[in-house]
Amino acid sequence: MTLYDHLTLQLRLSNFTETEDLIGSLIIGNIDDDGYLRVSLADIAETSGTDKAVVETVLRQIQEFDPLGVGARDLKECLLIQAKHRIGDSPIVEEILANHMPDLENKRLQIIAKKLRVPLEKVVEAARLICELGPNPGRHFNEEEAQYITPDIYVYNVGNEFFIVLNEDGMPKLRISSFYRNALSQGDLTSKITKEYIQEKIRSAVWLIKSIHQRQRTIHKVMKSIIKFQRDFFEKNTGHLKPLVLRDVAEDIGMHESTISRVTTNKYVHTPQGIFELKYFFNSGIDYSRGESIASESVKDKIKQIVLNENPKKPYSDQKIVNILKELKINIARRTVTKYREMLNILPSSKRKRVF
Repeated sequence: MTLYDHLTLQLRLSNFTETEDLIGSLIIGNIDDDGYLRVSLADIAETSGTDKAVVETVLRQIQEFDPLGVGARDLKECLLIQAKHRIGDSPIVEEILANHMPDLENKRLQIIAKKLRVPLEKVVEAARLICELGPNPGRHFNEEEAQYITPDIYVYNVGNEFFIVLNEDGMPKLRISSFYRNALSQGDLTSKITKEYIQEKIRSAVWLIKSIHQRQRTIHKVMKSIIKFQRDFFEKNTGHLKPLVLRDVAEDIGMHESTISRVTTNKYVHTPQGIFELKYFFNSGIDYSRGESIASESVKDKIKQIVLNENPKKPYSDQKIVNILKELKINIARRTVTKYREMLNILPSSKRKRVF
Protein backbone atom coordinates (compact mmCIF):
# COMPACT_ATOMS: atom_id res chain seq x y z
CA MET A 1 0.00 0.00 0.00
CA THR A 2 1.27 3.45 -0.91
CA LEU A 3 1.31 6.40 1.46
CA TYR A 4 -1.45 8.01 -0.60
CA ASP A 5 -3.68 4.92 -0.25
CA HIS A 6 -2.94 4.68 3.48
CA LEU A 7 -3.90 8.31 4.10
CA THR A 8 -6.96 8.15 1.83
CA LEU A 9 -8.28 5.14 3.75
CA GLN A 10 -7.97 7.08 7.03
CA LEU A 11 -9.68 10.06 5.40
CA ARG A 12 -12.65 7.91 4.39
CA LEU A 13 -12.94 6.61 7.96
CA SER A 14 -12.92 10.13 9.42
CA ASN A 15 -16.02 12.14 10.27
CA PHE A 16 -15.50 14.92 7.73
CA THR A 17 -18.12 17.02 5.97
CA GLU A 18 -18.29 16.90 2.19
CA THR A 19 -16.28 20.13 1.93
CA GLU A 20 -13.68 18.95 4.44
CA ASP A 21 -13.41 15.64 2.60
CA LEU A 22 -12.63 17.53 -0.63
CA ILE A 23 -10.01 19.63 1.15
CA GLY A 24 -8.52 16.52 2.73
CA SER A 25 -8.26 14.83 -0.67
CA LEU A 26 -6.43 17.86 -2.06
CA ILE A 27 -4.03 17.90 0.90
CA ILE A 28 -3.28 14.18 0.65
CA GLY A 29 -2.83 14.45 -3.11
CA ASN A 30 -0.09 17.03 -2.55
CA ILE A 31 1.85 15.10 0.10
CA ASP A 32 5.11 13.75 -1.33
CA ASP A 33 6.64 10.32 -0.80
CA ASP A 34 8.52 11.56 2.29
CA GLY A 35 5.26 12.64 3.90
CA TYR A 36 5.57 16.43 3.47
CA LEU A 37 2.91 18.81 2.13
CA ARG A 38 4.47 20.55 -0.84
CA VAL A 39 1.86 23.21 -1.72
CA SER A 40 0.68 26.24 0.22
CA LEU A 41 -2.59 26.32 2.12
CA ALA A 42 -3.57 29.35 0.05
CA ASP A 43 -3.35 27.27 -3.15
CA ILE A 44 -5.50 24.52 -1.64
CA ALA A 45 -8.02 27.10 -0.39
CA GLU A 46 -8.23 28.65 -3.87
CA THR A 47 -8.65 25.26 -5.56
CA SER A 48 -11.33 24.11 -3.13
CA GLY A 49 -13.08 27.50 -3.02
CA THR A 50 -12.87 27.66 0.76
CA ASP A 51 -11.27 29.81 3.42
CA LYS A 52 -7.62 29.28 4.36
CA ALA A 53 -8.59 28.86 8.02
CA VAL A 54 -10.78 25.87 7.10
CA VAL A 55 -7.89 24.29 5.18
CA GLU A 56 -5.66 24.83 8.22
CA THR A 57 -8.19 23.03 10.43
CA VAL A 58 -8.40 20.03 8.08
CA LEU A 59 -4.60 19.89 7.82
CA ARG A 60 -4.30 19.75 11.61
CA GLN A 61 -6.61 16.74 11.63
CA ILE A 62 -4.69 15.00 8.86
CA GLN A 63 -1.47 15.60 10.79
CA GLU A 64 -2.99 13.33 13.44
CA PHE A 65 -3.08 10.47 10.91
CA ASP A 66 -0.62 7.61 10.82
CA PRO A 67 2.33 7.89 10.26
CA LEU A 68 3.01 10.64 12.80
CA GLY A 69 4.48 13.75 11.22
CA VAL A 70 2.72 13.31 7.89
CA GLY A 71 1.39 16.49 6.30
CA ALA A 72 4.09 18.68 7.85
CA ARG A 73 5.34 21.58 5.78
CA ASP A 74 8.93 21.44 6.96
CA LEU A 75 11.25 19.40 9.18
CA LYS A 76 10.59 21.55 12.25
CA GLU A 77 6.83 21.03 12.06
CA CYS A 78 7.29 17.30 11.33
CA LEU A 79 9.40 16.78 14.45
CA LEU A 80 7.14 18.94 16.62
CA ILE A 81 4.13 16.79 15.64
CA GLN A 82 5.98 13.61 16.52
CA ALA A 83 7.36 15.05 19.76
CA LYS A 84 3.86 15.97 20.89
CA HIS A 85 2.70 12.35 20.65
CA ARG A 86 5.86 10.37 21.42
CA ILE A 87 7.60 12.53 24.02
CA GLY A 88 4.67 14.33 25.58
CA ASP A 89 4.91 17.61 27.44
CA SER A 90 8.56 18.68 27.20
CA PRO A 91 9.12 22.45 27.03
CA ILE A 92 12.86 21.99 26.37
CA VAL A 93 12.28 19.67 23.39
CA GLU A 94 9.65 22.00 21.95
CA GLU A 95 11.87 25.05 22.43
CA ILE A 96 14.87 23.38 20.79
CA LEU A 97 12.79 22.25 17.80
CA ALA A 98 11.08 25.60 17.44
CA ASN A 99 14.04 27.95 17.82
CA HIS A 100 17.37 26.14 17.98
CA MET A 101 17.45 23.67 15.07
CA PRO A 102 20.69 25.04 13.52
CA ASP A 103 22.54 24.61 16.84
CA LEU A 104 21.07 21.11 17.25
CA GLU A 105 22.11 20.09 13.74
CA ASN A 106 25.68 21.14 14.47
CA LYS A 107 25.73 19.51 17.92
CA ARG A 108 26.20 22.86 19.67
CA LEU A 109 24.44 21.66 22.80
CA GLN A 110 26.40 23.85 25.20
CA ILE A 111 25.25 26.93 23.29
CA ILE A 112 21.64 25.72 23.50
CA ALA A 113 21.99 25.12 27.25
CA LYS A 114 23.39 28.62 27.72
CA LYS A 115 20.59 30.22 25.67
CA LEU A 116 17.89 28.29 27.52
CA ARG A 117 19.63 28.71 30.88
CA VAL A 118 19.23 25.04 31.74
CA PRO A 119 21.78 22.35 32.71
CA LEU A 120 23.64 20.75 29.82
CA GLU A 121 22.42 17.32 30.96
CA LYS A 122 18.82 18.31 30.23
CA VAL A 123 19.72 19.52 26.74
CA VAL A 124 21.63 16.29 26.06
CA GLU A 125 18.60 14.24 27.14
CA ALA A 126 16.28 16.36 24.97
CA ALA A 127 18.63 15.94 21.99
CA ARG A 128 18.65 12.17 22.54
CA LEU A 129 14.85 12.09 22.47
CA ILE A 130 14.73 14.22 19.32
CA CYS A 131 17.18 11.88 17.57
CA GLU A 132 14.66 9.06 18.04
CA LEU A 133 12.13 10.91 15.86
CA GLY A 134 11.94 10.32 12.12
CA PRO A 135 12.57 13.10 9.58
CA ASN A 136 10.80 11.20 6.76
CA PRO A 137 7.48 9.82 8.03
CA GLY A 138 6.51 8.47 4.61
CA ARG A 139 9.67 6.47 4.05
CA HIS A 140 8.12 3.21 5.28
CA PHE A 141 5.63 3.36 2.40
CA ASN A 142 8.26 4.28 -0.16
CA GLU A 143 10.74 1.46 0.28
CA GLU A 144 11.83 0.18 -3.10
CA GLU A 145 12.39 -3.50 -3.63
CA ALA A 146 16.03 -4.51 -3.69
CA GLN A 147 17.41 -4.85 -7.19
CA TYR A 148 19.52 -7.97 -7.34
CA ILE A 149 22.47 -8.09 -9.69
CA THR A 150 23.18 -11.20 -11.71
CA PRO A 151 26.91 -11.31 -12.53
CA ASP A 152 27.88 -11.60 -16.19
CA ILE A 153 31.20 -13.19 -15.24
CA TYR A 154 32.40 -15.45 -12.44
CA VAL A 155 36.03 -15.53 -11.36
CA TYR A 156 37.10 -18.51 -9.25
CA ASN A 157 40.38 -18.87 -7.40
CA VAL A 158 41.47 -22.50 -7.54
CA GLY A 159 44.91 -23.00 -6.06
CA ASN A 160 47.05 -20.26 -7.53
CA GLU A 161 45.03 -19.98 -10.73
CA PHE A 162 42.02 -17.85 -11.59
CA PHE A 163 39.35 -19.36 -13.80
CA ILE A 164 36.90 -17.22 -15.76
CA VAL A 165 33.38 -18.51 -16.39
CA LEU A 166 30.90 -16.48 -18.43
CA ASN A 167 27.32 -16.52 -17.21
CA GLU A 168 25.29 -17.77 -20.17
CA ASP A 169 22.08 -18.38 -18.23
CA GLY A 170 19.16 -17.05 -20.22
CA MET A 171 21.22 -16.71 -23.38
CA PRO A 172 19.55 -18.74 -26.15
CA LYS A 173 21.55 -21.23 -28.17
CA LEU A 174 21.27 -19.74 -31.62
CA ARG A 175 21.50 -21.84 -34.76
CA ILE A 176 20.24 -21.78 -38.34
CA SER A 177 17.03 -23.74 -38.78
CA SER A 178 17.39 -26.80 -41.03
CA PHE A 179 14.11 -25.80 -42.70
CA TYR A 180 15.84 -23.01 -44.62
CA ARG A 181 18.85 -25.15 -45.55
CA ASN A 182 16.49 -27.77 -46.92
CA ALA A 183 14.64 -25.13 -48.89
CA LEU A 184 17.90 -24.18 -50.64
CA SER A 185 18.66 -27.78 -51.51
CA GLN A 186 15.29 -28.45 -53.16
CA GLY A 187 16.50 -27.31 -56.52
CA ASP A 188 13.69 -26.46 -58.96
CA LEU A 189 11.08 -26.50 -56.19
CA THR A 190 12.41 -23.18 -54.91
CA SER A 191 12.42 -20.08 -57.12
CA LYS A 192 15.60 -18.07 -57.69
CA ILE A 193 14.20 -15.01 -55.91
CA THR A 194 13.24 -17.12 -52.90
CA LYS A 195 16.70 -18.72 -52.77
CA GLU A 196 18.41 -15.34 -52.88
CA TYR A 197 16.17 -14.06 -50.10
CA ILE A 198 16.86 -17.10 -47.92
CA GLN A 199 20.62 -16.89 -48.55
CA GLU A 200 20.65 -13.23 -47.57
CA LYS A 201 18.82 -13.95 -44.31
CA ILE A 202 21.08 -16.91 -43.53
CA ARG A 203 24.17 -14.74 -44.02
CA SER A 204 22.68 -12.15 -41.63
CA ALA A 205 21.90 -14.83 -39.07
CA VAL A 206 25.40 -16.31 -39.31
CA TRP A 207 26.89 -12.85 -38.85
CA LEU A 208 24.73 -12.28 -35.74
CA ILE A 209 25.75 -15.63 -34.22
CA LYS A 210 29.44 -14.98 -34.90
CA SER A 211 29.15 -11.47 -33.45
CA ILE A 212 27.66 -12.83 -30.21
CA HIS A 213 30.41 -15.43 -29.92
CA GLN A 214 33.03 -12.77 -30.67
CA ARG A 215 31.56 -10.53 -27.98
CA GLN A 216 31.77 -13.35 -25.43
CA ARG A 217 35.40 -13.98 -26.37
CA THR A 218 36.14 -10.26 -26.01
CA ILE A 219 34.59 -10.15 -22.52
CA HIS A 220 36.72 -13.16 -21.58
CA LYS A 221 39.88 -11.47 -22.88
CA VAL A 222 39.10 -8.22 -21.06
CA MET A 223 38.45 -10.06 -17.78
CA LYS A 224 41.67 -12.02 -18.16
CA SER A 225 43.59 -8.79 -18.71
CA ILE A 226 41.96 -7.12 -15.69
CA ILE A 227 43.01 -10.06 -13.51
CA LYS A 228 46.53 -9.71 -14.88
CA PHE A 229 46.72 -6.03 -13.84
CA GLN A 230 44.73 -6.35 -10.61
CA ARG A 231 45.95 -9.72 -9.36
CA ASP A 232 46.68 -8.37 -5.85
CA PHE A 233 43.05 -7.29 -5.58
CA PHE A 234 41.74 -10.75 -6.49
CA GLU A 235 44.20 -12.48 -4.16
CA LYS A 236 43.90 -10.08 -1.20
CA ASN A 237 41.28 -7.32 -0.87
CA THR A 238 40.03 -3.99 -2.21
CA GLY A 239 42.86 -2.13 -0.51
CA HIS A 240 45.25 -3.57 -3.12
CA LEU A 241 43.46 -2.14 -6.15
CA LYS A 242 45.94 -0.53 -8.54
CA PRO A 243 45.54 2.42 -10.92
CA LEU A 244 44.29 1.21 -14.29
CA VAL A 245 42.92 2.90 -17.39
CA LEU A 246 41.12 1.56 -20.45
CA ARG A 247 44.20 2.11 -22.59
CA ASP A 248 46.21 -0.36 -20.51
CA VAL A 249 43.78 -3.20 -21.19
CA ALA A 250 43.26 -2.12 -24.81
CA GLU A 251 47.00 -2.31 -25.51
CA ASP A 252 47.31 -5.60 -23.61
CA ILE A 253 44.72 -7.44 -25.73
CA GLY A 254 45.20 -5.48 -28.96
CA MET A 255 41.81 -3.75 -29.16
CA HIS A 256 40.57 -0.18 -29.28
CA GLU A 257 39.73 1.70 -26.06
CA SER A 258 36.15 2.27 -27.24
CA THR A 259 35.68 -1.49 -27.52
CA ILE A 260 36.90 -2.00 -23.97
CA SER A 261 34.57 0.78 -22.78
CA ARG A 262 31.52 -0.81 -24.45
CA VAL A 263 32.34 -4.30 -23.18
CA THR A 264 32.73 -3.15 -19.56
CA THR A 265 29.61 -0.97 -19.43
CA ASN A 266 26.89 -2.38 -17.15
CA LYS A 267 28.77 -5.65 -16.77
CA TYR A 268 29.32 -7.22 -13.36
CA VAL A 269 31.78 -9.82 -12.14
CA HIS A 270 31.57 -12.13 -9.16
CA THR A 271 34.98 -12.27 -7.47
CA PRO A 272 36.36 -13.75 -4.25
CA GLN A 273 36.01 -10.19 -2.84
CA GLY A 274 32.37 -9.73 -3.86
CA ILE A 275 30.44 -8.48 -6.89
CA PHE A 276 31.81 -5.46 -8.74
CA GLU A 277 31.06 -3.60 -11.93
CA LEU A 278 33.86 -4.00 -14.45
CA LYS A 279 34.24 -0.22 -14.53
CA TYR A 280 35.24 -0.42 -10.85
CA PHE A 281 38.65 -1.80 -11.81
CA PHE A 282 39.45 1.27 -13.90
CA ASN A 283 40.42 4.24 -11.76
CA SER A 284 42.98 7.00 -11.54
CA GLY A 285 46.09 6.84 -9.42
CA ILE A 286 47.33 8.89 -6.48
CA ASP A 287 51.04 9.15 -5.79
CA TYR A 288 52.57 7.49 -2.78
CA SER A 289 55.27 9.51 -1.07
CA ARG A 290 57.74 6.80 -2.04
CA GLY A 291 57.09 7.32 -5.76
CA GLU A 292 54.52 4.56 -6.34
CA SER A 293 50.83 4.99 -7.13
CA ILE A 294 47.69 3.82 -5.37
CA ALA A 295 44.23 3.56 -6.91
CA SER A 296 41.73 6.27 -5.99
CA GLU A 297 39.22 3.57 -5.00
CA SER A 298 41.75 2.20 -2.52
CA VAL A 299 42.13 5.66 -1.02
CA LYS A 300 38.35 5.93 -0.68
CA ASP A 301 38.32 2.57 1.06
CA LYS A 302 41.02 3.75 3.49
CA ILE A 303 39.06 6.93 4.23
CA LYS A 304 35.97 4.82 4.89
CA GLN A 305 37.91 2.59 7.29
CA ILE A 306 39.42 5.59 9.09
CA VAL A 307 35.96 7.04 9.68
CA LEU A 308 34.55 3.67 10.79
CA ASN A 309 37.29 3.34 13.39
CA GLU A 310 37.18 6.89 14.73
CA ASN A 311 35.86 7.87 18.14
CA PRO A 312 32.24 8.94 17.42
CA LYS A 313 32.47 11.54 20.17
CA LYS A 314 35.60 13.03 18.58
CA PRO A 315 35.31 12.42 14.82
CA TYR A 316 38.23 13.24 12.57
CA SER A 317 38.21 16.44 10.56
CA ASP A 318 39.18 16.26 6.89
CA GLN A 319 42.60 17.70 7.78
CA LYS A 320 43.09 15.00 10.42
CA ILE A 321 42.25 12.35 7.81
CA VAL A 322 44.86 13.96 5.53
CA ASN A 323 47.43 13.60 8.32
CA ILE A 324 46.50 9.95 8.96
CA LEU A 325 46.81 9.15 5.26
CA LYS A 326 50.17 10.90 5.21
CA GLU A 327 51.32 8.51 7.94
CA LEU A 328 50.31 5.71 5.57
CA LYS A 329 52.55 7.33 2.91
CA ILE A 330 49.57 8.65 0.93
CA ASN A 331 49.85 12.36 0.15
CA ILE A 332 46.60 14.00 -0.94
CA ALA A 333 45.11 17.46 -0.46
CA ARG A 334 42.35 18.19 2.04
CA ARG A 335 39.96 19.12 -0.77
CA THR A 336 40.53 15.65 -2.26
CA VAL A 337 39.63 14.04 1.06
CA THR A 338 36.50 16.23 1.17
CA LYS A 339 35.55 15.18 -2.36
CA TYR A 340 36.05 11.47 -1.66
CA ARG A 341 34.20 11.74 1.67
CA GLU A 342 31.21 13.29 -0.09
CA MET A 343 31.32 10.62 -2.79
CA LEU A 344 31.13 8.03 0.00
CA ASN A 345 28.13 9.89 1.49
CA ILE A 346 30.04 10.48 4.72
CA LEU A 347 28.98 13.56 6.68
CA PRO A 348 31.52 16.18 7.82
CA SER A 349 32.95 15.78 11.33
CA SER A 350 30.55 18.35 12.83
CA LYS A 351 27.59 16.23 11.70
CA ARG A 352 29.15 12.88 12.67
CA LYS A 353 29.82 13.87 16.26
CA ARG A 354 27.80 11.99 18.87
CA VAL A 355 27.12 13.45 22.26
CA PHE A 356 25.38 10.44 23.82
